[in-house]
Amino acid sequence: MTGVTLAQAFCVVGLGCLWMGWLVLANAPLPRQLRRGSTPVAEKGTPEAFGLFWMDQYGWFGVTLAVLGIVLPVLAFLGVV
Repeated sequence: MTGVTLAQAFCVVGLGCLWMGWLVLANAPLPRQLRRGSTPVAEKGTPEAFGLFWMDQYGWFGVTLAVLGIVLPVLAFLGVV
């Protein structure tokens, strides 16, 4: 990566994270912890509970990527890096 500054790298990686996070969130629901109203529940140890757990994890993955995708370019534009 000759000639690429850290700020430029943060912008590129950040926008990539934002894109991937958006794709995940477009296909998975928000985690139940972030939803309003009633959320699905299942009895502990059932296959339904396992599925809900993994959908929550996938949703958190998307949220994390989207937040990183916003924070990294902002840090770069503010001159923090």
